[in-house]
Amino acid sequence: MTVPSRLPEPYAQGGGANLADILERVLDKGIVIAGDIRINLLDIELLTIKLRLVVASVDKAKEMGIDWWEDDPNLSTRARRDELARENAELRTRLARLEELAPARAPQDVREESP
Repeated sequence: MTVPSRLPEPYAQGGGANLADILERVLDKGIVIAGDIRINLLDIELLTIKLRLVVASVDKAKEMGIDWWEDDPNLSTRARRDELARENAELRTRLARLEELAPARAPQDVREESP
């Protein structure tokens, strides 16, 4: 009578995919995990949490229209430059308006006093 010493492994060598293959497939195709958590007390909704998780490669995400990291100044130097340029233009406009409102003043002479 023969009894197997252990159960067969589902991803044994030569019999299935390894972790790298699975990760490559997920990043190539993309995967979406979605779920909602609701906490009710006596038919009164106290809390709702909506979870959405997308795991995909950058190329696949762009193909799906997801590219939020390109506009985030914390993640993109181009976005940071654009934000600084926009802020600079706004400050120049504000400065020009203030200069128009302020009366024209001639610089005062600064005289050194001798002791």
